[in-house]
Amino acid sequence: MYDFDTINDRRNTDAAKWDVAPGELPMWVADMDFQTAPEIRDALADRVRHGIFGYTDVSEAWREAYAGWWQQRHALTMDRDALLFCTGVIPAISSTVRKLTTPNEKVIIQTPVYNIFFNCILNNGCRVLENPLLYDGAEYRMDFEGLEQCMADPQATLMILCNPHNPVGKIWGRETLARIGTLAKKYHVTVIADEIHCDITAPGTSYIPFASVSEECRLCSITCIAPTKAFNLAGLQTAAIYIPDPVLRHKIWRAINTDEVAEPNALAIPAAVSAFTKGGAWLDEMRAYVWENRRFVTEALSKELPDAYVVKGNATYLLWIDVGAFGGDSKEIADYLRKETGLFISAGTQYGTGGEHHLRMNIACPRALCEDGTKRLILGLRKYAASRD
Repeated sequence: MYDFDTINDRRNTDAAKWDVAPGELPMWVADMDFQTAPEIRDALADRVRHGIFGYTDVSEAWREAYAGWWQQRHALTMDRDALLFCTGVIPAISSTVRKLTTPNEKVIIQTPVYNIFFNCILNNGCRVLENPLLYDGAEYRMDFEGLEQCMADPQATLMILCNPHNPVGKIWGRETLARIGTLAKKYHVTVIADEIHCDITAPGTSYIPFASVSEECRLCSITCIAPTKAFNLAGLQTAAIYIPDPVLRHKIWRAINTDEVAEPNALAIPAAVSAFTKGGAWLDEMRAYVWENRRFVTEALSKELPDAYVVKGNATYLLWIDVGAFGGDSKEIADYLRKETGLFISAGTQYGTGGEHHLRMNIACPRALCEDGTKRLILGLRKYAASRD
């Protein structure tokens, strides 16, 4: 029903992803090369035709759209009054870090993890406390012994949980999330759950909202959500924060208002409402398409270059590729690939401990671009290996 095969020329549109040299193929930053759902484009066109773009309120329709989507898709019953508008997930996280910490305190993250988390912590005068994930060569799990040690540190009262996890593509299970909630209660730690990738999962699978797992999880959680990844709306600056505990919610409400990130632009509300009320069919087709891209890359590497392989994952449109067999760190390899083939993908070193021998590749693109990127990847890695002989 929907078209994901057409290649849309994004050059000369001020697209950050495509600000590259001629001949280069960018598969790095996490936005898609698909047009968003036509239902969303129609809603935005209607709003634009109105022609007046004054100050905009957060409507009840916005709250109902979020609550309805999370109830239907993720079996989480939201209190509508517990939802706050924010211009983005990262502004929400940064405001929360500023509000709930004092300078030189520690914030727990589980590396390798989204690199901007480091900025949210360091730019607010805090220190990063890494709880590296455990990797067995195929997939990842949490190190709970290490996590408890981190939470027991009296200087660590805040944790950023990535659920599903970017870049490793892991959907955390209910038991895992419950254990985090139990530890958080024991050590008085508040958990910021970044769940922005939650709707991009393998067909037939769904993530588990941290706040839905237990009363402990619910009361210690600040959940950051948005339609921006799932529907390719990042440039519209629209997100939400779900905070069940009223005292915690008041603090974050004050934080985002103080930081002036609590008011929507004229397109932010209709974009979210249309996504969550009319975008379901498009999303399901997109997920199936992306998972075919994932299958294509995984099988091509297995056949042509088995020393490089895609780490097992069931969420996000980002591949986490193990290139440890090639030697050298991932930044060196990523730089080589870009120089020799024009393929621009992300070095795992950006994501902290555990990313030294991995690359992150965005496959949310038409099949032809995915095939082109895969060919460049295989060619470049072969040349890189030969250069080290």
